[in-house]
Amino acid sequence: MRTDEGQAFPVYIAVVAGLLFLAFAYFAVGQAASTRNSAQTAADAAALAAAQDAREQLREGWLGVILDPDQWGGFLKGDTYVDASACDSAADFASRNGAELAEPGCEPLSSEENGFRVTVLTTGGEANPATASAGAVIEPRCMFEKPEPPPEPPTAPPSPPPSGEPEEEEPGPILGLTCGGEPWDIDPEDPHLPGATDLFTVRLSE
Repeated sequence: MRTDEGQAFPVYIAVVAGLLFLAFAYFAVGQAASTRNSAQTAADAAALAAAQDAREQLREGWLGVILDPDQWGGFLKGDTYVDASACDSAADFASRNGAELAEPGCEPLSSEENGFRVTVLTTGGEANPATASAGAVIEPRCMFEKPEPPPEPPTAPPSPPPSGEPEEEEPGPILGLTCGGEPWDIDPEDPHLPGATDLFTVRLSE
């Protein structure tokens, strides 16, 4: 009987050691997965922050030339913004999510797409920090087609104004802007303007 107990004890030790090893392995795998998830969350947030910063820049720039439709092109197409400012926002949001920018950092997307790709490294003190990348695109929702000028009516001799001074023609609304299928008439006297989310869609790239 004692012999059986003596033989069972090493087996018991081996079983316990195996269970402890499996528990440690599961813990390590789970911790690594959690770190990877944290890195991806930080990368997603940073990429979206960069694209949203660029979107705000585009709207502010557009508002600066709102009464001159000939200058709208670059702002409505989504390619007139400062990369450095957008990437500063990316770094800020990466930091808020326990990460920092890592090589190659924050880069504009290809010439075919407006937006940014951001790579981050976790900074939570893990033994094995993780890196992750994410891209965010800026997609224009608006188009502008300058309407054809109306035909000029037959000219007639203008009657002079009573004061003898030339009359000033009041500017009419600016027509031809469509955002998301909805027409927007820009009234110079009381402009009702699209917001940044009306002008552009920001989303994570595939």
